[in-house]
This record gives sequence, C-alpha cells and structure tokens, in this order.
Amino acid sequence: MQVRRQIMNAVLLAAAAAFSAGSAAAADALSPSQEAIVAIAAHTASGNLDALRTGLVKGLESGLTVNEIKEVLVQLYAYTGFPRSLNAINTFMKVMDERGKVGIQDPVGKEPSPVPNNINKDEYGAQMRAKLGGRAVIPPPSGYQLFAPAIDTFLKEHLFCDIFIRDNLDHPSRELATVGALAGMTGTAGQMTFHMGAAMNTGITAGQMRGLVQVIRTECGAERADAAGAVLERVLASRAAKK
Repeated sequence: MQVRRQIMNAVLLAAAAAFSAGSAAAADALSPSQEAIVAIAAHTASGNLDALRTGLVKGLESGLTVNEIKEVLVQLYAYTGFPRSLNAINTFMKVMDERGKVGIQDPVGKEPSPVPNNINKDEYGAQMRAKLGGRAVIPPPSGYQLFAPAIDTFLKEHLFCDIFIRDNLDHPSRELATVGALAGMTGTAGQMTFHMGAAMNTGITAGQMRGLVQVIRTECGAERADAAGAVLERVLASRAAKK
C-alpha cells in the first residue's frame, strides 16, 4: 500500500511539473493575436497585399478589434511610409466590406482617449523614447539628432508622442508591430536593434521574440527571418552582458 501511494505521489508530481512547464512555455509564446500583429506589419511593409489580406482575417479571428488593427496600420506609416500604410488600410477596408456582406460583425474596439491640450510633446516624446530604450535619463542629443534636428523633433513630437500616447493599442503590441514591419524590409538592422530591445523593455520575452522570428520565417521566408534572427541574437547577447 505504501509503495502504491509513493508511486501515485510520484505520478502526480510529474504531472504537476509537466503542467507547470507547459504553462511556462505558453506564457513565453506569442498569442495568436500577437502573431497576427507581426504578420500584418510585415506584409504591410513588404507590400504583399494578398498575404496581408489573409493576415488581416486571421487578426480579426484571433480577437483583435477593428480599431486595434486600424491603429497598427496607422502607426506603420511612420516606419513604412504613407504609400504602404494607405495600401494596407485600403486592403483592410475591402476585407471589412466583404465580411460585412456575409453578416460578420467584428468588434470595433475602443477609441483612443483624448490627449491633454497642454502636453509638452517634445518632453513626452523624449521621455517615451528613453523609456523604450531602457534609459532612466534622457541622453544628450548626438549623431543624426545634431546633424538634422528637424527629424529628431518629428520623432519625439509625432512618433513617440502623438502616436505612442494613443491608448487603444498597448506598447508591447506597438513594438511587435514595429519589429514585424522592420523585419519585413531590408536595410533596417540598426532600427530593428533598438526596437527589439524596446519590445523587451515593454515586457516581451526572449522566447516571444524568437517566436516573432518564426512568424517572419513562415510569412516572409528564410532570408528575412535569418536577418531578423541574427539581430535578435546580438540584442540578447548585449542584454545578457549588461546583467
């Protein structure tokens, strides 16, 4: 009897350990809606509208609201340019029209909260950029900020304030969208380095970032995934060295 009880206890402990391991693995993976954000962003950046159409449908069916997807596409103009963003928005309009004609009513989702009239955009944007970069203090301007200060003003006041202050899409989702878009393009390793770190500074895990690379592999092919994976490994090594 004692032996049977010991065996049963061992079985229960093993089951509990397996459950815990499975839960930990699930917590370290991108959710279906997060995977959809990455795919939508990557195809918006590459201009593959057929694949984007599929990604938009998957996004809606994964639980993303209409306004969350709109927000991703609006944000991406800052990274992919107006033409790609507008093409993606027009594609989304067609998807919504097609779904509406067959009686599918997707949840609209929340609108962004009003922005205070007296906000200092330069200060807010500088603080947001520093926070995303893992800095407690805003560093002094250097490099392109000194060479072309107008672009730095636009980055702070528009991208990191006007866009990032909109609260109908959380910051981890915004960074996943940004990295997904950058991974869908070429020549963006420098920006991807910053934004992969920023994504992790918003709470995205190393495992989830590797999951992002896998989404890129599935959606965009090995070349783009390998490039993104190489950047990620450098980012992870740098973060590990600082601990």
